[in-house]
Amino acid sequence: MAAPVVDLNADLGEGFDDAALLDVVTSANVACGFHAGDAATMRAVCDGAARRGVAVGAQVSYHDRAGFGRRAMDVAPDVLSQQVADQIVELSTHALSEGTAVTYVKPHGALYNRVVHDAGQARAVVDGILAADVGPLPVLCLPGSALHLAATREDLPVVTEAFVDRGYTDSATLVPRTEPDAVLTEPDAVVARALDLAFGRPVTTASGGRVTIEARSLCLHGDTQGAASLGARVRAALEDAGVELRAFAPAP
Repeated sequence: MAAPVVDLNADLGEGFDDAALLDVVTSANVACGFHAGDAATMRAVCDGAARRGVAVGAQVSYHDRAGFGRRAMDVAPDVLSQQVADQIVELSTHALSEGTAVTYVKPHGALYNRVVHDAGQARAVVDGILAADVGPLPVLCLPGSALHLAATREDLPVVTEAFVDRGYTDSATLVPRTEPDAVLTEPDAVVARALDLAFGRPVTTASGGRVTIEARSLCLHGDTQGAASLGARVRAALEDAGVELRAFAPAP
């Protein structure tokens, strides 16, 4: 059997240890200013990514800096699509100035969770990607989500992901952060989860069940406690197990 090929992504530009995480990941989900980040931060992350050959993705969010993009919001579809387009164009401008380019899009926080089930909001995100007009950018999202389906209908490439540091429900969705066992912080547990996901093995849910999640990309949150050292452990464990780490949408 051929060795698994996976991407390792993390959220950057949020005020945490970007440089250390860029040494670990193959793809960087860069905050575009709506939940975190600013022009200087975007340029710095894009520069660091370009120098390391790390792919740059636009991490689009509801306009919610006070809540770090994790508060549930109701945004009209036309407004949301414009906000998504604006964020992609903003990051794209900074990426190009640093010798790289935006190569994919991933929603953040409450928007990510909303477009798992909400077809209208998912369609608005897809419309925003198309309106940005920077190419048929791949969408990084939860397998089988409303966003997955909406992107597929518009012939946008879809890349499914799983989370090495988040709890799962029996329906293979993320445990809400307001509930127990939503975030995994124990290093051995995170490493074990990463290996199971990379090799397509079932993972244990918060209720003790088992689910299998097919994913081309694995995510480690940049704001998880000790994310940089944890990411280094995850990467080392994957490589030691024979996993090939490679971005799904390589940097130009």
